[in-house]
Order: sequence, then structure tokens, then C-alpha cells
Amino acid sequence: MADKKAILTIDGNQVELPIYSGTLGQDVIDIRTLGQHGHFTFDPGFLATGSCESEITFIDGGKGVLLHRGYPIDQLATQADYLETCYLLFNGEAPSEEEYKEFVSIIKNHTMVHEGIHQFFNGFDRDAHPMAMLNSVVGALSSFYHNDLDITDPEQRHRCANRLVAKLPTIAAMCYKYSIGQPFVCPKNSLNYSENFLNMMFSVPAEDYEINPAVAKAMDRIFTLHADHEQNASTSTVRLAGSSGANPYACIAAGIASLWGPAHGGANEACLNMLEEIGTVDRIDEYVAKAKDKNDPFRLMGFGHRVYKNFDPRATVMRETCHEVLESLGIKDPLLDVAMRLEQIALEDPYFVEKKLYPNVDFYSGIILKAIGIPTNMFTVIFALSRTIGWISHWNEMLSQPGAKIGRPRQLYTGQDKREFQPIKK
Repeated sequence: MADKKAILTIDGNQVELPIYSGTLGQDVIDIRTLGQHGHFTFDPGFLATGSCESEITFIDGGKGVLLHRGYPIDQLATQADYLETCYLLFNGEAPSEEEYKEFVSIIKNHTMVHEGIHQFFNGFDRDAHPMAMLNSVVGALSSFYHNDLDITDPEQRHRCANRLVAKLPTIAAMCYKYSIGQPFVCPKNSLNYSENFLNMMFSVPAEDYEINPAVAKAMDRIFTLHADHEQNASTSTVRLAGSSGANPYACIAAGIASLWGPAHGGANEACLNMLEEIGTVDRIDEYVAKAKDKNDPFRLMGFGHRVYKNFDPRATVMRETCHEVLESLGIKDPLLDVAMRLEQIALEDPYFVEKKLYPNVDFYSGIILKAIGIPTNMFTVIFALSRTIGWISHWNEMLSQPGAKIGRPRQLYTGQDKREFQPIKK
């Protein structure tokens, strides 16, 4: 029951709308009955509209808070690993030691992909973007598991989720290997999740890949810090696709397509492109001045965040990890020097501090991925790999809730009024 009501007056008539309170965050006004009164709301971009009820993730951008099932993201990133976070997001509670061992075993048993998928890759051009390949292959998974797609069965939904979490690193690494003309590398069950991904990315038949513990730890944290982010564009896309009853692989492919957009998943790639444009440390002052100039179109990428108006809580953990990786690898790269100098300016310059333009998670993750040796066209692929657990958790939650309906937004029509059609001969 609603504790409060909002009174909306339309042409002198009062309409009562119930107000609901969640566990955290702002109260919401239930406008579902508004259509009965001849009106709809207009909210492009859904900036003030709650599209669903969820128990998975909570964000308070003003305070810099990100909680998964109630747990702060910094605690999960530093005290749990990615698979623990996956279990938590999908199941609602952190696993016990036995549950964790069983879950890890299940994921390892699903890391291989069907041999037919190897042939599937041969249809792509060698210079195809890895995201194009990832999107296509994930969508095609439904053709390999078509006997296990009853979305009304919780057990089948669970198996699909496990398959996706297990196979995305394998498929992502295959996208990379195919793009550089190297043979695919099979997963190794003796390695943990992040180590296995790195091995499939960088090992070759001629020699083994030596896994750096600092790099594996950084990779796991990147996965964890990108695991879910509430009702963003791609998650909303997955939910909307899922509301029609589409199979989970098609829904995740839809999420990947949404994430591919540069305004969403391409932020860390855009950050690296910006660093390449700046080029060297001696040009930083020039570009900082351009960034401060309102009349200059140049913008510093990787600073500030649309949601977080204070600081990005993920960036605090990522900053520490970034410096650990750079120190461990001892890489001398002019672009990394540019990045570190920009970080210093953003944390000290009054202009950035006053506007709260702190380095965000995309800034640090882009630097780490470059230092590891991952090309920029793979950055969004890794984002998609990480976010798959968030997508499938929201998809499963939506299907578990009673009274789920197909998504059907309304519109403000501004086209032609009714008119008579004239045959072409006239």
C-alpha cells in the first residue's frame, strides 16, 4: 500500500496518484492510471521515470554510492572476486564457501564453446570490429541450445546464465584472436576466471603465457567494477527485449548492441583516443586550456560522470589498481605518462576540483587495459563480458516478478494529421 498520494490537477479535475517508497533512494509516483484520464507523461531519455522494481543495484550519484544487493562496490572489489559478485548479483546473497566452490566448478565446466562456433567465425572479415563479432556470436548461441530456452522455467534460466558467464570470456578472446590472425586458445580449468581470460587472449601454441598476478588481479577488478550499474541504456535494452519473451541469448546480444554506442560502453576507448590526440606531456597545458574554454569543442574524456555528481566510487579502487599494474609492469609509454599527469591535474587543479571532474572508472580501466596490451577496439568487448552478469540478473529478476508486461513506451506525436492519400497517377 502507498503511504502517500500525489494530487495532479488536469483541467480542474483532481487525479490521485499513489506514492511508493523503496528501501533507498527517491520516492516514486505511480502514474500507471494516468492514461485513463486522457494523458501520458513525457520524459525523453527516462530521466525521471522508474521503469521497473528491482532489488539488485542501487546508485546515489550525489553521494557517490554504488551498492550490489546492499554491499558497497569497493568492498566487493577488494574483498570478493568477480565470480563471487556474479553469484551475489544473480542469487541475491553472497555464496558460502561450499556454494562458491560449486559455482566455480559449474562455470569451469561451461567455458568451452561448441565446435560449430569456431566455423561461425570464418564468415567474418579479418578486419571486422570485435564488437560486431561478439554481438553476432552471442546472438547465435540460441541455435546451439534451442532445447533449453523455456524462459518460464527457473532452472533453464539459471543454466543459461551460467553458460553466458562462462562462455563470454572464451568468445571475447576468440574475437581478439580472429582479428589478429592467431589460432583460438582453449580455456584452461586449472586457471581462475581472470587468469583464464588473459591466457586465452595472449598465449600462443609456440609458447605459454606467463600470468602476472598484478595483471590478473586488475583484470578481475575491472570485471567486478563493471558487473552492473542499475537501469542504464544496455540493461534497459535487455529488459525491454526480454519483456517480449525473447530468449536470453538474443536479449544479451541486444544489450551488447546498446553498449556498443560511444555514449555508453565506448567511454574508456574514447579516453585512450583522447590521450593519443594529446600525444605528449608537454602538450597537456594546451589541452587543459581547451577543456576549460566553453567555446572550444574539445572535452577531456574520462573525467566526471553523468550519474555520479561527486566521485565515482569505482574509480577509487581502480586508481589503486592502476598504479599497482603500472609499477608491476614498469612500462615506459608516453601515453601513460600523459594519463598520469592528467590525473594529477584533475585531483589538484581548482577548476576540476570545484566542478568535481574527478577521474572516473573509464579513465583508469582504459589505462590498465592499454598497459596490459589489450587494443582499444577490445575495450568495449571486455565491458560487455563484465556486464553480462548484470544483464542476465536483471532479465531473470524481471521474469521472476508477477504481472510482468511487454514494454510499450508512449510518444508525443508531432507528425501530420489525418489526410487523404492520392494515387500516384494523380
